[in-house]
Amino acid sequence: MEIFEYTFMQRALIVGALVSLVCPVISFFVVNRNLGFIGVGISHTAFGGAALGSFIGANPVGVAVVFSFAAALIVARVSQSRKVSEDTAIGIMFSVAMAMGALLIGLKKQYTVDLFGYLFGNILAVTSGDIIAVAAMGAVVLGVVALFFKEFIVMCFDEEYGRALKLPMDALRYALLGAIAVTVVMSMKVIGIVLISALLVLPAATARMWFNDYRAVIAASMVYTFFTVIGGLFASYYLNISSGSSIVLLGAAVFLLSGAVRPRRSRV
Repeated sequence: MEIFEYTFMQRALIVGALVSLVCPVISFFVVNRNLGFIGVGISHTAFGGAALGSFIGANPVGVAVVFSFAAALIVARVSQSRKVSEDTAIGIMFSVAMAMGALLIGLKKQYTVDLFGYLFGNILAVTSGDIIAVAAMGAVVLGVVALFFKEFIVMCFDEEYGRALKLPMDALRYALLGAIAVTVVMSMKVIGIVLISALLVLPAATARMWFNDYRAVIAASMVYTFFTVIGGLFASYYLNISSGSSIVLLGAAVFLLSGAVRPRRSRV
């Protein structure tokens, strides 16, 4: 197939496969901990970090990681203090970050295509350096999940039981939110900050319609994400449409089809 003859398509397929390994794992915890809106807040904060990095001449991805991780810690801290509701804090945080990003883009004298690539996704523009960065961030995320997998499972399904076992639930929450932040940054070039929350919710939400066992849900989420990312990439190539939108719309179609076929099993 001619699609494999182009270097940019080869890189896009590699990055898509890497994202398909990491996002489903994080999606499982996001869905079971009801952290979907937090994923939206962290992703929009990442845009402010990328804009700041571009404005000061630093690596946008590196600054976005710092911003996203800081946002995750702030959300976790606010949810503990209960002085401001979690949803309110997230709404304020991502509104300020997006406004800051728009301001910095306006102050920058030259037009920066890469920033809009981060915002809406441009998987066809990934470079060899992007592949290395995605692989490194993915390894960090999967390493954290592997290290604390059983503890994360306990936190998702019975946090009080975890506290009774004297597990550091607050620290585990920080670690999970940090993993979400890194996942957002590693995926923003693939699908875009505006749409990244779809990869944090749809995989596990779809898989839960079919399976109850957490191992099966994670495995099915990986298959689902690989199919939607690669399928959306092929659709964008042959139909000449946005890759990020293709991925999300294909994923949403599979989600709706699953809901129609298995309505009794759905718990979403």
